[in-house]
Amino acid sequence: MTEPAPLNGFGPLISFILSISALRDWAKLLIIGSFFETCRRLLATVWSSTIDSFFLTASFEDHDDSYKWMMIWLSKQPSWKNVRNVNISTGERYSGNVPDSEGESDTSGMPKVCYLPALSGSYTLWYKYRWMRITRVSEPIPGWGPNHRDSLNISIFTRNHDILNTILQDAKKAYQDAQGSSITVYISDSANCWRELATRRKRPLDSIILDPGIRELVVEDAQDFLASKKWYAERGIPFRRGYLLYGAPGSGKTSLIHSIAGELELDVYIISLSRSGLDDTGLSELISDLPERCIALMEDIDAALHNSLSREDTPTPPNQTAEFIPSSPRTPTHTTSKVSLSGLLNALDGIGAQEGRILFATTNKYSSLDPALCRPGRMDLHVEFKLASRYQADELFKRFYLPSSPKTPADDDQEPKSNPAQSHLNGSICDGGSTDLIDLGVPDDVADSPPSSPSACSEKSERAALTYTGTRHRGHAPKLSSDQLSALAAQFASAIPEREVSMAALQGYLMSQKSRPSEAAREVSAWLQKELATKKAQNETKS
Repeated sequence: MTEPAPLNGFGPLISFILSISALRDWAKLLIIGSFFETCRRLLATVWSSTIDSFFLTASFEDHDDSYKWMMIWLSKQPSWKNVRNVNISTGERYSGNVPDSEGESDTSGMPKVCYLPALSGSYTLWYKYRWMRITRVSEPIPGWGPNHRDSLNISIFTRNHDILNTILQDAKKAYQDAQGSSITVYISDSANCWRELATRRKRPLDSIILDPGIRELVVEDAQDFLASKKWYAERGIPFRRGYLLYGAPGSGKTSLIHSIAGELELDVYIISLSRSGLDDTGLSELISDLPERCIALMEDIDAALHNSLSREDTPTPPNQTAEFIPSSPRTPTHTTSKVSLSGLLNALDGIGAQEGRILFATTNKYSSLDPALCRPGRMDLHVEFKLASRYQADELFKRFYLPSSPKTPADDDQEPKSNPAQSHLNGSICDGGSTDLIDLGVPDDVADSPPSSPSACSEKSERAALTYTGTRHRGHAPKLSSDQLSALAAQFASAIPEREVSMAALQGYLMSQKSRPSEAAREVSAWLQKELATKKAQNETKS
């Protein structure tokens, strides 16, 4: 059998193509063009690499704290005053980055104006004899949640990383100075990312009035934990700490957490177990993404996911009645959250749980929590918050009527001016207890006219009492000596029964008597009778 002849038909085809002059010219242009384009790209790459070798470039994403550092730091640079293209913002996120004009403090209550780098704009400035170029860009992102992501790119003409470290240190210090006496609160979005919610002023520890030893117990324990990282590492113990604050509503649980966050200079990350769409995986992601030093807060865990957080209905302990620790009125009947008890337990102390964080959980119904959730390692310290004692009532009264700081001209400008009609209403024509009611539904011409007779005043006061329960407290409380204040506080506290009303209720009553300490001590018994009667009626309705 003879072998087939090899295919040799390509030679004539190529010869035919090359014989066409037009195609021959196009081939030359293609080869020459490809050569020059390759050279151009090569030279551009070499040039870019050469230039980049003299520049240090850093990028900052808006979801990271360093982005806020840099934004505030940029606004404080002297050359920033000459920038011609800026974005204006009145949000609280960068409220510390623009000083008030002429160094005056803003007492009008209007939002502060912030100057931010404009999007897609480039700025140049000098920092310690280094030339810098700053660019802020915004990129759209698909999906739910925020529809864009901002980033800040900074290029520095240097080959030394020390200058970048110096900038970051200065930026962090500028941010801390701008924050001053405030903490930052974060929440999670639908994409399971932490987003800044607001900044809140720090609350002094001495403003939290609890039974002796409770405040010191929690604060000192948290301080010792933060200082014991090496001790935990040497013994192979996970560096985590959990606190369960339980007890009656309005007893100061959340207020204590707020105060501790300010004392320890920690930001607060609120974990809402009842958030729509949150599941076990999302919860684990949120907890694993927590920073090393922070406070994670789970409020009312007895109300959130009530069905999944308890395996069975546990009877109330004998020493705790339903009145002592009432169930939360916010308990949902249906929930869209998909977090299970096992998912919560694994998120708190699983292999992916963040270390260094402090977890605070609050509940009004301690007995409904599963023992697995309350065990050490998850909730290490359980602290009970009871209803108000006489000691707390005494201390609250003293703090409420402490002499205020000296008035400033700005305070005088802000204080509303009184008119003759208000003087009549606050005078001796009507009874002092009822004249402080404000009927906002009365027309201005009637409210501003003085009563013509005691009967008319009585009728108007009765109508206001039927419609409104708030009392007016304009003005300042009289200055009391320490002996007078102590005597009134003792009188006030003696009328308060032990563990019958909450501190929130007492504070609400004192707010209604803001400028009348003597009346507050004298009339508390009448208020207390109404408060206890209302509470009894509510309990009977529930039962």
